Amino acid sequence: MKKEDTSIFFTDSETLESYSLSNQFAEHLEFILVKDRYTATKDDYYYSLALSIRDRLIRKWLRTQHIYKQQDTKRVYYLSLEFLMGRLMGNALINMGFYEECRDILLRDKNKLEDIIDIEHDMALGNGGLGRLAACYLDSMATRELPAFGYGIRYEYGIFRQDIENGNQVEHPDNWLSYGNPWEILRRELTYRVQFFGEVKVFTDENGKLHFNWVNTDDVLAVGYDVPVPGYNNNTVNNLRLWAAKATQEFDFKDFNSGNYLASVEAKNESENISKVLYPNDTYVEGKFLRLKQQYFFVSASLQDIIRKYKINHNGFGQFAEKTAIQLNDTHPVIAIPELMRILMDQEGLGWDESWKITNNVFAYTNHTVVPEALEEWSVNIMQDLLPRHMQIIYEINQRFLDDVRMRYTQDPEIIKALSIIKEGDEKRVKMANLAIVGSNSINGVAALHTEILKKTIFAHFFALFPEKFKNVTNGITPRRWLKTANPDLAQLISEKTGDEWITDLDKLNKLEKFTKDKRFLENWRSVKSGNKQQLIEYIQKEHYVVINPDSMFDVQVKRFHEYKRQLLNVLHVITLYNRIKENPNLDVVPRTVIFAGKAAPAYIQAKQVIKLINCVSDVVNNDPDIGDKLKVIFLKNYSVTLAEKIIPAADLSEQISTAGLEASGTGNMKFALNGALTIGTMDGANVEIREEVGDDNIFIFGLLSDEVVAMKKSGYNPREYYEKDPELKRVIDMMEHNYFNRLEPGLFKPMIEGLMNIDYYLLFADYRAYIDCQDRVSELYKNKDEWTRKSILNVARMGKFSSDRSIMDYANNIWKVKPVKIDIL
Repeated sequence: MKKEDTSIFFTDSETLESYSLSNQFAEHLEFILVKDRYTATKDDYYYSLALSIRDRLIRKWLRTQHIYKQQDTKRVYYLSLEFLMGRLMGNALINMGFYEECRDILLRDKNKLEDIIDIEHDMALGNGGLGRLAACYLDSMATRELPAFGYGIRYEYGIFRQDIENGNQVEHPDNWLSYGNPWEILRRELTYRVQFFGEVKVFTDENGKLHFNWVNTDDVLAVGYDVPVPGYNNNTVNNLRLWAAKATQEFDFKDFNSGNYLASVEAKNESENISKVLYPNDTYVEGKFLRLKQQYFFVSASLQDIIRKYKINHNGFGQFAEKTAIQLNDTHPVIAIPELMRILMDQEGLGWDESWKITNNVFAYTNHTVVPEALEEWSVNIMQDLLPRHMQIIYEINQRFLDDVRMRYTQDPEIIKALSIIKEGDEKRVKMANLAIVGSNSINGVAALHTEILKKTIFAHFFALFPEKFKNVTNGITPRRWLKTANPDLAQLISEKTGDEWITDLDKLNKLEKFTKDKRFLENWRSVKSGNKQQLIEYIQKEHYVVINPDSMFDVQVKRFHEYKRQLLNVLHVITLYNRIKENPNLDVVPRTVIFAGKAAPAYIQAKQVIKLINCVSDVVNNDPDIGDKLKVIFLKNYSVTLAEKIIPAADLSEQISTAGLEASGTGNMKFALNGALTIGTMDGANVEIREEVGDDNIFIFGLLSDEVVAMKKSGYNPREYYEKDPELKRVIDMMEHNYFNRLEPGLFKPMIEGLMNIDYYLLFADYRAYIDCQDRVSELYKNKDEWTRKSILNVARMGKFSSDRSIMDYANNIWKVKPVKIDIL
């Protein structure tokens, strides 16, 4: 009797596995792209290789989802408005073990794998650390075999493409989808209707129960696109589902036939604008509406999808919280709390108390900022107009919460005001962080210092009310992307000495410590760094036409531009070095190449002015014959994940110099240290924990502590006192004031100088001297090559704590309560 086929697949497993990757690659070129050896372009090679790798992912992907459904396992849903994925091919090849095989396939036609990988456009659906963290976490959740899904928006245009014109940042659209995305799969069947505007009709049924109908709405369709996320060296392939907005009606046929062609597609265009661009400018009312639309759009579609999956195995909602954990990555998805309440009450017929219990047990919230003014708020008027039912629910949540506060905590009106979800005033506002805390079972900071600040200052009264909710999960980075992929030569050197276990257990890097006195190993370590620097030098010469001294210290600050990150303080140091060399051209200084990169928000004028200043200083310094190759300043435009993978392995010094108490965590600090750069930084964010791990002697710490920053501001900080007392600082500021770096644009930096002299909100002057002195210590140590290299090795060896694998298991064990699920391929 023939054995029954119980496989979930259409194709025979043995046949598929015996079919070579080389054959798949050739068939995609010939039958999908319709090319032969004489007509195929490098783009064709990339696309064919991507499709071939995706084919290999598919079976594991299908099997993974089947096992999750079959075992009815508890699942994690990671909701994030940003996923800064970067390029997918290199990471997929390494995680699946196909790197060498693909290299050989391409070499047959005289193509280099690295060149083909370079063709891929960055999947830049994020602005900075928030989106990159989400991408690292997806990688770690798959590697640690957790049943997890990511949800976000399939932006047609990602974070803008940055150009520099006359020293100024200029933004251009980043049309990353212009030639398609071979990694994604359109899920036509996963199309959900998302409502906006309209009104709420209230009626009472024959049993006296109130019902709320949200009617007369403007609807948009959310269509799912799936991107597979493979774990490292296992069979787990998790899913990132991104939503694209589509109109419910393609165009108005009546308008079209009457010749009014623009009007005929106006509604379609307005609907599809929702997923058009990452972070529309919200300085205008229209932009605010669009941004809130984006947040609700992806939240609504995601919750509908989550509930659909839950209902495959369940009839009622009695086990929903046992089977579902939803992580809110910052406040952007927090509208999910009233949305789930609306679904449970208005569509599923549950009562308030039961719905609230489920909602509270399902959601967890990650806070990413300690800056009060950065905590997201929405105008009640906008919320009421766009989401009228949700505004009703938010008011009810707030009323019940404040009634409870008055009963069991305090009746102090000032404390009530601080705790309220609704901010009173001329324009009432919804405080989304407060809503997140009230509606979630867990609130976590992303570094130990950050979490303590949340508990003691930002959310002190919430912590007094709900101490059990507050937890810390220090951020982490994936070593697969940020060491094995980004720095293959260093990864190979490490593996030769310690084995490969560090790739999934970063603590194993501590085996490197015993080689810090091995002269040959130190020389090999320096050789790898030198090779990485040479690669970056070639990129800089090709893209920016600046000749770099390969023996110079690469002093690097690459991150989103914001005043609190203090790129301006770094510039003040550059000008100080410039002055010292100008005074004495024969001065024995350590040559430096100071590298900046990062984007400023299009409407953030002050941050864009710092970029302009960097480029003005660069023009003067780099063309001054007295300076020569002792000092160069470079601004690398259009910072991205891919560019970071070029810069970080080449860095000698990592600048992490934010005002203490303002950086939640940072992950750039971890990436640099993992690649052997030494850190100069303040006691801020994860710098505190990096110092604890690597040791005081292996990091350069300077500046005010977070409590000293608060005390100084309270006591009346006067930046002019520092200006008058420090001759070097005074000279730097006077040069800026007298247009030394901007002779053709006099007065350009006057507002910046006035801000520093009169306010200096981020305490650059207060930390200037400590920073300069610390930089002098950096230079002194750099002269001792062996000692610098030894400290570099120790930094890498002691970075085990900062793996995103550790972070994810902290979430899994302490917040989500989910366990790994082993995926076997039959």
